[in-house]
Amino acid sequence: MQLVLAAAMSVLAALAEFTIVPYLRIGDAVLHPTLVFGVTWAIAGGLEAGLTWAFVGGIALDILGQRPLGSSAFSLLIAIGLASVIGGFLGRAKIAAPVIATATASPTYSMLLLVSTTALSAAQLSGAAFGSVIPSAVYDVVLAVLVGPLAMAFVLRRQAVERADW
Repeated sequence: MQLVLAAAMSVLAALAEFTIVPYLRIGDAVLHPTLVFGVTWAIAGGLEAGLTWAFVGGIALDILGQRPLGSSAFSLLIAIGLASVIGGFLGRAKIAAPVIATATASPTYSMLLLVSTTALSAAQLSGAAFGSVIPSAVYDVVLAVLVGPLAMAFVLRRQAVERADW
Protein backbone atom coordinates (compact mmCIF):
# COMPACT_ATOMS: atom_id res chain seq x y z
CA MET A 1 0.00 0.00 0.00
CA GLN A 2 2.88 2.35 0.76
CA LEU A 3 4.30 1.94 -2.76
CA VAL A 4 0.95 2.71 -4.38
CA LEU A 5 0.59 5.78 -2.17
CA ALA A 6 4.13 6.87 -3.08
CA ALA A 7 3.34 6.54 -6.79
CA ALA A 8 0.10 8.51 -6.50
CA MET A 9 1.65 11.27 -4.41
CA SER A 10 4.60 11.59 -6.80
CA VAL A 11 2.22 12.22 -9.68
CA LEU A 12 0.50 14.93 -7.61
CA ALA A 13 3.89 16.49 -6.83
CA ALA A 14 4.78 16.43 -10.54
CA LEU A 15 1.47 18.12 -11.37
CA ALA A 16 2.19 20.77 -8.76
CA GLU A 17 5.66 21.28 -10.21
CA PHE A 18 4.20 22.26 -13.57
CA THR A 19 1.10 24.14 -12.40
CA ILE A 20 1.87 25.97 -9.14
CA VAL A 21 5.67 26.15 -8.96
CA PRO A 22 6.22 28.44 -11.99
CA TYR A 23 4.41 31.15 -10.00
CA LEU A 24 6.71 30.62 -7.00
CA ARG A 25 9.92 31.29 -8.92
CA ILE A 26 12.37 33.66 -7.22
CA GLY A 27 14.94 35.02 -9.66
CA ASP A 28 16.79 32.02 -11.10
CA ALA A 29 15.68 29.72 -8.28
CA VAL A 30 13.21 27.03 -9.25
CA LEU A 31 11.53 24.80 -6.69
CA HIS A 32 11.53 21.01 -7.20
CA PRO A 33 8.74 19.64 -4.98
CA THR A 34 8.93 16.20 -6.60
CA LEU A 35 12.54 15.92 -5.47
CA VAL A 36 12.06 17.38 -1.98
CA PHE A 37 8.98 15.32 -1.14
CA GLY A 38 10.64 12.26 -2.69
CA VAL A 39 13.71 12.68 -0.48
CA THR A 40 11.49 13.00 2.57
CA TRP A 41 9.45 9.97 1.51
CA ALA A 42 12.60 7.89 0.92
CA ILE A 43 13.99 8.69 4.35
CA ALA A 44 10.65 8.24 6.12
CA GLY A 45 9.35 5.23 4.18
CA GLY A 46 12.46 3.44 3.03
CA LEU A 47 14.43 2.94 -0.15
CA GLU A 48 11.74 1.01 -2.06
CA ALA A 49 9.14 3.71 -1.49
CA GLY A 50 11.66 6.39 -2.44
CA LEU A 51 12.64 4.65 -5.67
CA THR A 52 8.98 4.12 -6.54
CA TRP A 53 8.44 7.84 -5.97
CA ALA A 54 11.46 8.68 -8.12
CA PHE A 55 10.51 6.49 -11.06
CA VAL A 56 6.81 7.29 -11.26
CA GLY A 57 7.35 10.98 -10.49
CA GLY A 58 10.17 11.19 -13.03
CA ILE A 59 8.07 9.64 -15.78
CA ALA A 60 5.23 12.04 -14.89
CA LEU A 61 7.64 15.00 -15.07
CA ASP A 62 8.94 13.83 -18.44
CA ILE A 63 5.45 13.46 -19.87
CA LEU A 64 4.10 16.72 -18.45
CA GLY A 65 7.19 18.76 -19.28
CA GLN A 66 7.72 17.20 -22.72
CA ARG A 67 11.28 16.27 -21.81
CA PRO A 68 13.10 13.30 -23.27
CA LEU A 69 11.45 10.24 -21.73
CA GLY A 70 13.53 8.93 -18.86
CA SER A 71 15.71 11.98 -18.21
CA SER A 72 13.83 13.13 -15.10
CA ALA A 73 13.28 9.57 -13.93
CA PHE A 74 16.99 8.80 -14.19
CA SER A 75 17.96 12.00 -12.40
CA LEU A 76 15.42 11.46 -9.62
CA LEU A 77 16.43 7.82 -9.15
CA ILE A 78 20.08 8.78 -8.64
CA ALA A 79 19.33 11.80 -6.42
CA ILE A 80 16.74 10.08 -4.22
CA GLY A 81 18.89 6.95 -3.95
CA LEU A 82 21.79 9.15 -2.79
CA ALA A 83 19.47 10.89 -0.33
CA SER A 84 18.32 7.55 1.06
CA VAL A 85 21.91 6.50 1.65
CA ILE A 86 22.63 9.81 3.39
CA GLY A 87 19.48 9.41 5.48
CA GLY A 88 20.65 5.95 6.51
CA PHE A 89 23.93 7.37 7.76
CA LEU A 90 22.09 9.96 9.84
CA GLY A 91 20.36 7.45 12.09
CA ARG A 92 20.66 9.57 15.22
CA ALA A 93 19.55 12.79 13.53
CA LYS A 94 16.42 11.49 11.78
CA ILE A 95 14.58 14.81 12.16
CA ALA A 96 17.29 16.73 10.26
CA ALA A 97 17.99 13.96 7.74
CA PRO A 98 15.62 15.23 4.98
CA VAL A 99 17.19 18.70 5.12
CA ILE A 100 20.77 17.43 4.96
CA ALA A 101 19.92 14.91 2.25
CA THR A 102 18.10 17.53 0.18
CA ALA A 103 21.13 19.81 0.35
CA THR A 104 23.12 17.07 -1.37
CA ALA A 105 20.44 15.62 -3.65
CA SER A 106 19.19 18.89 -5.14
CA PRO A 107 22.41 19.95 -6.95
CA THR A 108 22.92 16.34 -8.01
CA TYR A 109 19.42 16.20 -9.47
CA SER A 110 19.75 19.56 -11.24
CA MET A 111 23.10 18.72 -12.81
CA LEU A 112 22.01 15.23 -13.90
CA LEU A 113 18.80 16.65 -15.36
CA LEU A 114 20.71 19.29 -17.33
CA VAL A 115 23.21 16.79 -18.66
CA SER A 116 20.70 14.05 -19.50
CA THR A 117 18.24 16.43 -21.16
CA THR A 118 21.01 17.94 -23.24
CA ALA A 119 22.38 14.53 -24.19
CA LEU A 120 18.96 13.18 -25.21
CA SER A 121 17.72 16.21 -27.14
CA ALA A 122 19.02 18.79 -29.55
CA ALA A 123 18.97 21.53 -26.89
CA GLN A 124 22.14 23.48 -26.25
CA LEU A 125 23.51 23.73 -22.71
CA SER A 126 23.83 27.36 -21.63
CA GLY A 127 25.78 28.96 -18.81
CA ALA A 128 22.57 30.39 -17.37
CA ALA A 129 21.32 26.87 -16.73
CA PHE A 130 24.33 26.14 -14.56
CA GLY A 131 23.81 29.44 -12.75
CA SER A 132 20.42 28.35 -11.49
CA VAL A 133 21.66 25.14 -9.82
CA ILE A 134 22.81 26.68 -6.52
CA PRO A 135 19.84 29.07 -6.05
CA SER A 136 17.45 26.21 -6.81
CA ALA A 137 19.26 24.00 -4.30
CA VAL A 138 18.89 26.68 -1.62
CA TYR A 139 15.19 27.02 -2.46
CA ASP A 140 14.76 23.23 -2.23
CA VAL A 141 16.48 23.19 1.16
CA VAL A 142 14.10 25.88 2.41
CA LEU A 143 11.15 23.68 1.40
CA ALA A 144 12.84 20.69 3.06
CA VAL A 145 13.25 22.70 6.27
CA LEU A 146 9.51 23.39 6.24
CA VAL A 147 8.32 19.89 5.34
CA GLY A 148 11.04 17.39 6.28
CA PRO A 149 11.21 17.65 10.07
CA LEU A 150 7.43 17.71 10.35
CA ALA A 151 7.07 14.56 8.27
CA MET A 152 9.86 12.80 10.16
CA ALA A 153 8.37 13.75 13.53
CA PHE A 154 5.05 12.30 12.40
CA VAL A 155 6.68 9.06 11.22
CA LEU A 156 8.80 8.71 14.36
CA ARG A 157 5.79 9.38 16.57
CA ARG A 158 3.75 6.80 14.70
CA GLN A 159 6.54 4.23 15.03
CA ALA A 160 6.76 4.89 18.77
CA VAL A 161 3.01 4.27 19.17
CA GLU A 162 3.09 1.02 17.20
CA ARG A 163 6.02 -0.41 19.14
CA ALA A 164 4.99 -2.86 21.84
CA ASP A 165 6.41 -2.25 25.32
CA TRP A 166 7.34 -5.48 26.99
